[in-house]
Amino acid sequence: MTTAITKASTTATEEEVIQDALGLLKDREQVAERLLESSAKHSFDPDTELDWDAPLEDGKWFWPPELLSLYDTPLWRKMSDDQRIELSKHEAASLASIGIWFEIILMQLLTRHIYDMSLTSAHVRYALTEIADECRHSKMFARMITHSGAPTYPVSRAHHNLGRIIKTISTTPGSFAATLLGEEILDWMQRQTFPDERVQPLVRGVTRIHVVEEARHVRYAREELRRQMVKAPRWEAELTRVSSGEAARVFSIAFVNPQVYTNVGLDRTEAVRQARDSAHRRDVMRLGAKRLTDFLDEIGLMRGLGRRLWVSSGLLA
Repeated sequence: MTTAITKASTTATEEEVIQDALGLLKDREQVAERLLESSAKHSFDPDTELDWDAPLEDGKWFWPPELLSLYDTPLWRKMSDDQRIELSKHEAASLASIGIWFEIILMQLLTRHIYDMSLTSAHVRYALTEIADECRHSKMFARMITHSGAPTYPVSRAHHNLGRIIKTISTTPGSFAATLLGEEILDWMQRQTFPDERVQPLVRGVTRIHVVEEARHVRYAREELRRQMVKAPRWEAELTRVSSGEAARVFSIAFVNPQVYTNVGLDRTEAVRQARDSAHRRDVMRLGAKRLTDFLDEIGLMRGLGRRLWVSSGLLA
């Protein structure tokens, strides 16, 4: 769908173009009602759904090896099987930690989004339902980290404070673009994880729950971002392009905390370099982001400086 509105149009006024584009969007209340129905049928309580008392299984991964940052690097080829599995445990903990950080930001963005809306609308009710989902997810990720025996891996102080700014001043389309960035890449990785029998059963259970519930969150965010981009003034559309590109750059840097490498006995500087230079790693990250980048391109967010920032993040070729 083309959402760009240009002064060159001679067949329709700007208002008519907007109305045509809005006509292609799903009705906001209808989308919310369907998502509420799905939530009622397919929501989970991780505290009772998962077996937290089961011991970890020897020789099983905490994340598929092909998705690890050092897979198929010279360092990887020197590591023992036990050290590789240990790396998977710490990278899974790092991803869960960034997931909690991101979901806390997302919950605040959602409350800001609905603050001025009709509190009895289905759209608002679904936003509150999603916030409840994210609360459960954050607790689930924290409990998984503890159960694995790995430490938490908070983002850097600079990124922590940047998140504080974003959740306070982000415009509505910028909020949903950032939401999709945090949701879709991890969702793609988790879809590779939950059916993988090489992975710890608890981790597979956690990712299964997250994938099922996150599909609704992605639908909600995509529909709302489409709607917002159709109506956004030019300055806000450009700001969203730049902010989403910068968010992609930050996200790609924060994805794996470098302390992971130190904690598994690797040379931190060399590990960071090899992960950064790994062609396999670049392919994984771009593949994980492709569905999202295609969508953002479709709605007009992959242009100019914003696109260059996405390329510099490594998430877009």
